[in-house]
Amino acid sequence: MSEAPRAAAPDPAPGAGTMTVPALAARIDRVALRAPVFISDLHLSALRPATVAHFLSFLRGLPAATAELVVLGDLFEFWAGDDALAGAEADDALGGTVAQALADLAGRGIAAYLMHGNRDLLLGEAFLARSRAQLLADPTVATVGSAADAGGPLALLLSHGDAWCTLDLPYQAFRRQARDAAFQAGFLRQPLAQRRALIGQARARSEAGKQQMAMEIMDVTPDAVAGALRTAGLRHVLHGHTHRPDHHEFSLDGQPAHRWVLPDWEIEALPPRGGGLAWRDGKLHPLAG
Repeated sequence: MSEAPRAAAPDPAPGAGTMTVPALAARIDRVALRAPVFISDLHLSALRPATVAHFLSFLRGLPAATAELVVLGDLFEFWAGDDALAGAEADDALGGTVAQALADLAGRGIAAYLMHGNRDLLLGEAFLARSRAQLLADPTVATVGSAADAGGPLALLLSHGDAWCTLDLPYQAFRRQARDAAFQAGFLRQPLAQRRALIGQARARSEAGKQQMAMEIMDVTPDAVAGALRTAGLRHVLHGHTHRPDHHEFSLDGQPAHRWVLPDWEIEALPPRGGGLAWRDGKLHPLAG
C-alpha cells in the first residue's frame, strides 16, 4: 500500500474553505455505461517507459465499439498535485502526455472516467479539465449495457478496492487522513518539491512494511465487500488495487454474487502484466493489455 506523509496538515490559508481539493472533486456516484472498457493500477511512471508506451498504444487501439474507458484508480505511480503539469520533472511531462492521450479519446467518441486510487488521490480539477475526463466517487454504482443486451443491463458496484482491505489497520488510518479535504488542502500548499520528497519517503516506508505483512492482510475482506454490496443493493462488484485478477463467484444472503478483480500493469515484468475487462455481447470479457 502506498502511504502519504503522516505529518499534520498546515493551518488552512485564508479562503481555503472555498478551494476545490481532489477529495471534493468526485461528485459522480452513479453512471450509465453503454460499452465500457475497465482498467486499473497502471502505475504510470517515467521509470517504466515500456508500460507507458504500451498504455498509449492501448488507448489508440481501443475497439471502435468502445463507448467509455473507466480507470479504477492508480493511473499514476504517484501524483503530487495538478501543478505538476507545469513542472520540469520527467513524470510531470508524462502527466501532460497521458492527459492529452485521454483527451484524444473524446474526439473518437469515447468518454473517459477516472477514480482515485491510493497512489494518485491528488488528481484534481486541472488534470480532469486537461484530460476531458470525469471523476467517479469511490464507490460508484454503474449500470452497464442496455435492455438490448442478452440478459439486460448489469448493475455493478465500482471501486478502487483499498477501502475494503480492512485488516490493514494502519493503512485504513492513513486512508482516512489522506482523503480528508482539509488535510489535502494543507498538503497541496506545500512546495511541489517538498510534496514529492514526502511522497517518496512514504512510498519507501510502505514498500518496506509490505515485506513483513501477510498477503491476506493486504487483500479485501469478504465481509467488507459484502457490506458494500448490501449498502448499494447490488450483487456484482468490480475493483482493482490488490493486483490479484480473478472472477470470484460467491453467495450473498442466499443469492449468487460476483466479484471481478482487475489486473495491474507492468510491461517491464517477466511475464508482462496488463489488461482489463470489456463489456460486449451482454457480458464482461477479459481484454488483453
